[in-house]
Amino acid sequence: MTAKEIRQSFKDFFEKKGHTIVPSAPMVVKDDPTLMFTNAGMNQWKDIILGTRDPEPRRRADTQKCLRVSGKHNDLEEVGHDTYHHTMFEMLGNWSFGDYFKEGAIDMAWEYLVDVLKLNPEDLYVTVFEGDPSEGLERDDEASEFWKKLVPDDHIINGNKHDNFWEMGDK
Repeated sequence: MTAKEIRQSFKDFFEKKGHTIVPSAPMVVKDDPTLMFTNAGMNQWKDIILGTRDPEPRRRADTQKCLRVSGKHNDLEEVGHDTYHHTMFEMLGNWSFGDYFKEGAIDMAWEYLVDVLKLNPEDLYVTVFEGDPSEGLERDDEASEFWKKLVPDDHIINGNKHDNFWEMGDK
């Protein structure tokens, strides 16, 4: 499949799952002095995440153009050292604001990857948050149990806070 076909299949799939398809936000951020560029798919939902804007519609999907060339998530220093850091990329996102949670997200992700994109389930591995005792955070056993319905135990890999959380700003 081409990138265009994948993008469209993603939007079509999530629209059928009751998501409102929204356009990509501008890459140059306006009206937010904390960001120069859109560096993640969550940027345009910041007001909803902070609780300052109504979350309707509660299900959304988008393909967000992102640029990471400065700030906390500056991929510029990593470009060329691995196969997955780029300065400009498009992030496919399905969003639920108070509607479905882990199990729904996992089930939809699996269905899209296996039934729509036709990826071989035997080739798929997932990560779950391993926990962080220093911050009193436990392993995400709930997500692990949901994944166990779809993949063998040895395809569930513990990931640390750095790999499994995306944070804006400093603590």
